[in-house]
Amino acid sequence: QLQASGGGLVQAGGSLRLSCAASGTISSVSGMGWSRQAPGKQRELVATITSLGNTNYVDSVKGRFTISRDNAKNTVYLQMNSLKPEDTAVYYCWLGRFTAPFTYWGQGTLVTVSS
Repeated sequence: QLQASGGGLVQAGGSLRLSCAASGTISSVSGMGWSRQAPGKQRELVATITSLGNTNYVDSVKGRFTISRDNAKNTVYLQMNSLKPEDTAVYYCWLGRFTAPFTYWGQGTLVTVSS
């Protein structure tokens, strides 16, 4: 029910904008966010935004990435600036709910940053 898009190949220092839209009506949404998984590494939480608009970021992307959302559309965005090769990963969007099922995951979109 989550469709992510916007990944691709970009040179270091460049920018990309990821989008993730939820299809259908989803109630009791607590927040949305993005996680990523680099080759050979565990998935890590990158950015979150609550239904009230509070945001949080992993330290490695603070000041470079910005998460935003359209509550009415259950759509979340991730603006990624000043990209680094270490940002290369598959990025997954997710949607959190207060009731079960507690989490929906998108299918992932690949971001590759060349040096």
